[in-house]
Amino acid sequence: MEQEKKAKVLCLHGFRTSGSFLKKQISKWHPSIFQQFDMVFPDGIFPAGGKSEIEGIFPPPYFEWFQFNKGATLSALLIGYQAQGKVLTDHPPIKFMVSISGSKFRDPGICDIAYKDSIKVKSVHFIGEKDWLKVPSEELASAFDDPLIIRHPQGHTVPRLDDASVKQLSEWSSRILEDLKNGDLHVPKALDSEESTGAGLAENPVEQVAA
Repeated sequence: MEQEKKAKVLCLHGFRTSGSFLKKQISKWHPSIFQQFDMVFPDGIFPAGGKSEIEGIFPPPYFEWFQFNKGATLSALLIGYQAQGKVLTDHPPIKFMVSISGSKFRDPGICDIAYKDSIKVKSVHFIGEKDWLKVPSEELASAFDDPLIIRHPQGHTVPRLDDASVKQLSEWSSRILEDLKNGDLHVPKALDSEESTGAGLAENPVEQVAA
């Protein structure tokens, strides 16, 4: 019997880190959360242009995305632009996003397009109580339709999850899989002729790797 194809999750690392570093961070989460997905951890296209905050914690090389620092911000931007039919028009619609310390772009010209309408893509937003991007993360979450917000007491990092958060995220990912299987996930109007597939998980810089 042919094995069922897994939904692919594109995982974009933070500023001056790497795909391997993000993979290490996500590995501390309970495997039930994303074990049914095909997780892909690419490196940014630019070598890091300065000192990395994870030097001495995780080995180089380190990378950047388009010479700015936020994988989550880039992901949300692409989803918003795709929903407006501005980019990735011949790519299957991105169906969901997990944002860790994400934020909006501040350029009004970008905001007027990417966040023009409520983004009808399933999303989870991790927001740290001690994160210096707490308020911008809340602003990004508000750009999505019915987002799941998971708050944690930590700072600017991929958090360890307590039992309640593991349950929330596991149930959310299970619903995503069921919706993908049944074809029930919303497809943005600009892309309603496209094949339904795709996903996104992204993060910002982190403070440390928890042992």
